[in-house]
Amino acid sequence: MAKSKISETIQYLKENVNNKKLEAAVNDIEEELKILKSKDGLEKIFSDKKLNKVREKLEYEAELEDLQVELIKLQNWAFDKNKRIMIIFEGRDAAGKGGAIKRFTQYLNPRKFRVAALPKPTDVELGQFYFQRYFTHLPNPGEIVFFDRSWYNRAIVEPVYDFCTKEQYEKFMKQVPEIEHSLIDDGIIIIKLWFSITKENQQDRFTDRMTNPLKHWKLSPVDAKAQEMWDKITFYKEEMLSRTHTGYAPWIIVDSNDKKKARVESMRYVLSQFDYEGKEDATTNLHHDPDIVERYHRQSHSEKKN
Repeated sequence: MAKSKISETIQYLKENVNNKKLEAAVNDIEEELKILKSKDGLEKIFSDKKLNKVREKLEYEAELEDLQVELIKLQNWAFDKNKRIMIIFEGRDAAGKGGAIKRFTQYLNPRKFRVAALPKPTDVELGQFYFQRYFTHLPNPGEIVFFDRSWYNRAIVEPVYDFCTKEQYEKFMKQVPEIEHSLIDDGIIIIKLWFSITKENQQDRFTDRMTNPLKHWKLSPVDAKAQEMWDKITFYKEEMLSRTHTGYAPWIIVDSNDKKKARVESMRYVLSQFDYEGKEDATTNLHHDPDIVERYHRQSHSEKKN
C-alpha cells in the first residue's frame, strides 16, 4: 500500500510539475526508489559510510543500555550486601575519563553512588596527611564511589608540573601500595582503570574542545601544556604503573582512542569482577575485549601502539 501510494504520488508529480529543477528532483527520487526495491541496491545503501555510522551508533546505544541495566543490578547487589566499591579513573587529559563515568552512572540510583572529583587542595589540606582529603570520599557500606582522578595526582600531575617536592613524591610512591592494601584488607573493593590515548588523538580532542563552544568548559591551563609535556608525563606514568601495580590492586589499561569502545569495554570489565544477583540473566556479553582492556604488564604497555 505504502509503495503503491508513493509510486502514484511520483507519477502525479511527473505529470503536473512544470519546473525543470523539480522535475529533476522527482526523477532522482524515482531512481532512488528503484534502488531500494533491489537487493543489490539495499546492500549498496547500507554500505554507505554515513549509514554505517548510523548503524554503529544504534548498535552502540543498544549495547550501552544493556550494560547499564547490568550496572543497576550491580549497584542493587552492592547496596543489599553492604559492599564498598571504589573505581578509580585515571589517564591523560582528554582520555575520556569523565565521559566514561557519565555513562557508568547515567541510570544509577543517586542515593547509592557518588562521583569524587576533588578540586585543587586548599592551604589547610596542603598541610594535612596527603591521603586525608581522599579518605573522606571513601565508599560507605552499600555504596559505589567513582573517582574522577584520585590520589594518583601525586604520581603524575604534581611531579610533572612541580606541584610537589621530590621527597613528597617518593614518600607517596612508597606509601600508596600499603594504603591500598590496608583499605582492601578492611573490605573496600578497589578497581583502578588507566585510560590510554595516543598523542595525536589527544591533540585532536583538544582542538575539538577549543573549536566547540559546548566543550570550552573542559579546557584547563594544564591542558595547554599536556602536549608539550607528553614525554615527561609518559615517564611518570610508567613509573606509577610499574611501582603501584600489585596483585591485590592491579592497574587495568583501557585503550580509549575509541571513546565508545572504551566505555562499553570498561563497563564489561567492572561487571566481570562481581558475582551479583541476576548476572546470569544478562542479555549482553559481559566478557571484555582483551584488545581494548588488559591488565598492565611491565614493559608491554605503550600509548604509541595505535
